[in-house]
Amino acid sequence: MTQAVPFTTAETHALRDTLDEIVAARATPGGVLVCGTATGERTVISAGVVSPYTNPKAPDENTVYDLASLTKVTATWPLVGRAVADGLLDLDTPVRAYLPPMDGPMPSGEATMRQLLSHTGGLQAATRLDLYDLTSRPLHELICHELMENLPGTHRYVNRGYILLGLALAHVAGRPLDRLAADFWAELGMGRTGYGPVPQAPDVAPTEHPDGHDRLWGVAHDENAATMGGVAGHAGVFAPATDLATYAEHLLGGHGDPHETSPLTLWLRESLAPQAEIEPGLYRGLGWVLAAGGTVAYHHGFTGTSLYLAPATGRYVVIATNAVHNGAPRVRLAPLRERALKILTG
Repeated sequence: MTQAVPFTTAETHALRDTLDEIVAARATPGGVLVCGTATGERTVISAGVVSPYTNPKAPDENTVYDLASLTKVTATWPLVGRAVADGLLDLDTPVRAYLPPMDGPMPSGEATMRQLLSHTGGLQAATRLDLYDLTSRPLHELICHELMENLPGTHRYVNRGYILLGLALAHVAGRPLDRLAADFWAELGMGRTGYGPVPQAPDVAPTEHPDGHDRLWGVAHDENAATMGGVAGHAGVFAPATDLATYAEHLLGGHGDPHETSPLTLWLRESLAPQAEIEPGLYRGLGWVLAAGGTVAYHHGFTGTSLYLAPATGRYVVIATNAVHNGAPRVRLAPLRERALKILTG
């Protein structure tokens, strides 16, 4: 078991103050943080409201948020790890081997599972599934037959790779991606995590319509995931902060024990090895972004979510917001995300 380092009062107050500041600046209607440890200590921090339109009350750890790209590390990444452990997938085999048979050249299908996980497969970066004719050929064929945009091994964040990973998982398992994920989350006790759509209830935080009109509520904000029926390897999952905390505790629980051999622990260890440099001091592992010499792993979601893990100290920070409700969230949320990273790196 990891020897977890509890959060200090000063650290939780700093996070609370930063959350209050970004809510006051209208960076997000509200949000929930969980500062926790592998041994189960949790401090929950909330501010603002769920939405001025659907529920002008404060969110809490049970408020459900659209995770956006956190789907990559809460659904696709762990399921790939499980499939590798079960001998269904090999990381250094091209993805085409795990998809239904295809004819003709398939440049993008030559990207390996490892490359897709680490965003180094060279696939085209602009997803735009609305431009595909999905009636002519299946999506996996359309993507695999495309020319690559970068040399394999070059890091570039690409949703296409995780779309292919999700399709490959469903093919080798013979079951839909959302059912595979639901079984996994149920095993971990993540009772309210799932692919949408979810009910338009007061405890579900709305996002916004891509064209700026009616709010999206309970359906995937990501247009490409929506095109796929809301179930995709790169986006589409909804969850409350408490489930993300439960997930983090499972990920970190055995990390400090060299004798721990659970598949999830071993997969996290393997995934924290750098695969490519993003920028000086920042690397991509399998799925996760690695910072501070690899002592912190994290991932963001476009809607305003983040999950930070500090395996050596057994600490984590969950950020759950619907910042996209008020506009593009990346710059607006930066102070909160930077504060969380700074605290975990010491």
